[in-house]
Amino acid sequence: MASNQASLLLQKQLRDLCRNPVDGFSAGLVDETNVFEWSVSIIGPPDTLYEGGFFSAIMSFPPNYPVSPPTVRFTSEVWHPNVYADGKVCISILHPPGDDPNGYELASERWSPVHTVESIVLSIISMLSSPNDESPANVEAAKEWRENRNEFRKKVARCVRRSQELL
Repeated sequence: MASNQASLLLQKQLRDLCRNPVDGFSAGLVDETNVFEWSVSIIGPPDTLYEGGFFSAIMSFPPNYPVSPPTVRFTSEVWHPNVYADGKVCISILHPPGDDPNGYELASERWSPVHTVESIVLSIISMLSSPNDESPANVEAAKEWRENRNEFRKKVARCVRRSQELL
């Protein structure tokens, strides 16, 4: 039952995005037979180190969406404090609802069923613009962001170049 409701909701969100595209990204199904796996293309936000990049990601939705959040994993290389080495995105709104067992986040900052594909991707674009190095997924990137901004810039520029070459 939950899976069917999730499927209907995801189909609606896909239709809405097709009818009203949002600047900065595009999204669609990886495979037309599976509404729970989306392919997302994010354009590096203007006036950021990621400007000019074209970053691909996979958004995987659980059967009980929107009660539980999807996972988002970049398939393009992204050097960022809030992106694990395997590409998985770590932002508050993708963390399960409720209190944070580690005490870093307020419950209000975590997943809520009101989020949509659009709000999730816009949050990821915002993350690219403003890294959170306080609770990083990639400790090395966070350390570079804080202590060696030049080296951080070089690594991001390399990711941007590689993303352009894959077009």
